[in-house]
Amino acid sequence: MRKKTESSPAVALADTGAVAGTAAFGKFMLVLQHVADASDAVTVASLARATGFPRPTVHRIVAALLLERMLVERQQAGTLALGPRLIQLASRSWGRSELRLAAVDELKRLRDLTGETVHLAVPNGKVGQGSSMVFIEKLESPSAVRMSSRIGTDVAMHATAVGKAYLAALEDDALEAQLAGLALPRFTPHTLTTLPKLRAELQHTRMRGWSVDDEENEAGIHCFAAVVRGSQGTPLAAISVSTLLFRQKAQPEQAYVAPLLEVAAAISQRLVLTPELEAGDIL
Repeated sequence: MRKKTESSPAVALADTGAVAGTAAFGKFMLVLQHVADASDAVTVASLARATGFPRPTVHRIVAALLLERMLVERQQAGTLALGPRLIQLASRSWGRSELRLAAVDELKRLRDLTGETVHLAVPNGKVGQGSSMVFIEKLESPSAVRMSSRIGTDVAMHATAVGKAYLAALEDDALEAQLAGLALPRFTPHTLTTLPKLRAELQHTRMRGWSVDDEENEAGIHCFAAVVRGSQGTPLAAISVSTLLFRQKAQPEQAYVAPLLEVAAAISQRLVLTPELEAGDIL
């Protein structure tokens, strides 16, 4: 999972809303996020450096999270990991996701039709607030060579097929609000890192009805995606087919895009017939 490039987390928390307790809760969440994202061993000292919080503050936060089993201390003295209570909560949320349950049978069909890895992703935040998509379902290709992504992975909107499918489906005002705060970091030589290029790609996506990630997020991986809409036509999510370039079929539009569009339409139709599954209720 790629790390986000942002300003100091401690400074960012100073702009938190006026709801009582929000700043303190934000500190706890930031510590948990750093533990979740870390690729190396995590300690109180490394958390203090990463968050910008004073070390005594991090000690208190970690002690509270350990007490609630949101974090655990590994046998290797002083290192931390996500705890069983947090994992249990995440598992229950995932298992009860209405959108995932509505889509999973069609996603299995798409995986079987294409023989490739399939993802279901939702925006991480409201329009204008987030810059990423989150995978809430992944069905692996039966091939021996598989993708490194996992459920819960955050991926950049501008560099992924799921992100571009979602952006292209927004109304113009909503799209401009989203683009206004969108960071455009480069992940590969193919990543679109300017708004004019991204806007042109989104317009192309609107015209043809599906998006492409042409090695923009990760070298050697090509993805196709389509949006899933709710009962009001609002984009709620995106589904993708991810292929490894060395084994991609000769006619990708026929092999991947056609079944992708068919499945996206089927999932959208199911959501239309279930109007209670609106954007605020599906997750």
